Amino acid sequence: MFQSRQTTTATNLGDLSKDIKLASPPEDSTSALSWSPKNNYLAVASWDSKVRIYDVTAGDTGQGLTLIDLKGPALACAWSPDGTKVVGAGTDKTAQMIDLEHQPFTTIPVAVHDAPIRQVRFFEHPNSNGPMIVTGSWDKTVKYWDIRAPTGSPASSLTLQDRVYAMDVKDTMFVIGDADTNVYIVNLTEPNKVWRARNSPLKCQTRAISCFHDATGFAMVSIEGRGAFQWADDQVHSVRSYTFKCHRNPSPDLKQTDVYTINSISTHPTYGTFVTGGSDGTFQFWDKERKCRLKEYPKVGGQISATSFNYDGSKMAYAVSYDWSQGFMRNRPDAPNWIGIHRVLEEDSKPRPPPTTAGRR
Repeated sequence: MFQSRQTTTATNLGDLSKDIKLASPPEDSTSALSWSPKNNYLAVASWDSKVRIYDVTAGDTGQGLTLIDLKGPALACAWSPDGTKVVGAGTDKTAQMIDLEHQPFTTIPVAVHDAPIRQVRFFEHPNSNGPMIVTGSWDKTVKYWDIRAPTGSPASSLTLQDRVYAMDVKDTMFVIGDADTNVYIVNLTEPNKVWRARNSPLKCQTRAISCFHDATGFAMVSIEGRGAFQWADDQVHSVRSYTFKCHRNPSPDLKQTDVYTINSISTHPTYGTFVTGGSDGTFQFWDKERKCRLKEYPKVGGQISATSFNYDGSKMAYAVSYDWSQGFMRNRPDAPNWIGIHRVLEEDSKPRPPPTTAGRR
């Protein structure tokens, strides 16, 4: 259990006054955010069928660079390791890639599935001369694609027990969460094998997964206001892995608690701490080693559907838009829809020091 209580007074809430809204946001809900690993370019996937790419270098309000136009809602986006390419994927069952090094910008198909593609990532395979793409679909498969080869047949694939809902890649560790609360850990040196298969420690649907920055494990969150930190190695997992509650709001008399969906969890690239964003409209920073909440920010005025740190962890983007956790009927035409840029403070993200112990005299 985390040390920080779920009730938070105004005196220890963070300050949102310096957060800046991105200019020209998507025209519908944001499903995913992804920063370039090399600079302050931000990719935004939206239900309006577009993946927009912004330059947030000169000013935090951003300047639109280009976009990927899909034939259905965009559910995922990712950057290549060298920061030159962006891939977007979604309900049209395809993934499309754009190369930012060559103008005019053109989009090419790089992946295809038999059902919507829910997740996409780039990775580097030891036996490949360039980056590859992995896609996770509601057709219960993950597929690996060589971006230099014509689209058609994947380089390899893996069949799972249910639809892919969440996944992430760090170095050679690839973690997948499916619709039936199964978790799969894959070593990308052998991408067509499941290295570890586990039942999720979370009872309800997995919403997001983020690998630790040192690739020793992963964080995951669910629709029941609960998260988990899991280590990949079985021996370490049995000792260190744990779950925690967050994005919950107990009533003043503590007789009932409102529980919110956690839509996103992102890993700080330097410190290895985490940020979560939920349908309660707050984002919160966490230290997995000290098992404590570092900072919580006030409600932003709408549900937070996605979060992402930039390459050096100095900025965190968060999407404020309807997250579909309450279905189509609860969506409103006047629902907030914008992207916030938060300058990350050390008090947000720097891990707390270990407790000191008195020495012998």
